[in-house]
Amino acid sequence: MRILSVILLFVLCSFKPVTEPDIDASADANRICGKWESSEKNLVVEVYPYKGTYRAKMIHFTGGVTKDKPMESITDKKNPDPTLRNRKVLGMDVVENLKFNPKSNSWEGGRIYEVQSGKYWSAAASLDGSGTLKVKGYWKVKLLGRTMVFHRI
Repeated sequence: MRILSVILLFVLCSFKPVTEPDIDASADANRICGKWESSEKNLVVEVYPYKGTYRAKMIHFTGGVTKDKPMESITDKKNPDPTLRNRKVLGMDVVENLKFNPKSNSWEGGRIYEVQSGKYWSAAASLDGSGTLKVKGYWKVKLLGRTMVFHRI
């Protein structure tokens, strides 16, 4: 009977208690949310949570915009899928599937869409000490990528 009690105590102590989700981790993850303007001032995106991940949609841009062709009329003409070439670029998600990693204090595992080429790249994002958002698009290795810098607006 005594051995059974010791075994039962050992088994009960080995179970991890069920706890509430870490509110601080969620708040840390949501720091990326909001409107961000590129350092070149030619692009504004809005980052928002989506099913446990983060996305960014394009809400303002100047590339390809002319008096005769406002940004509201520009379409995704370089998309490799012909059925998507008529979709509007304005409001389109250009970053998706970013997941917050509290150990690295960054958002990883996402992908970024490059409208100019119609290609998807792997993506990661981080906030530096001054609150600047750095989004890196890369192919296979982060060192071989391109970083875009954004400031909160």
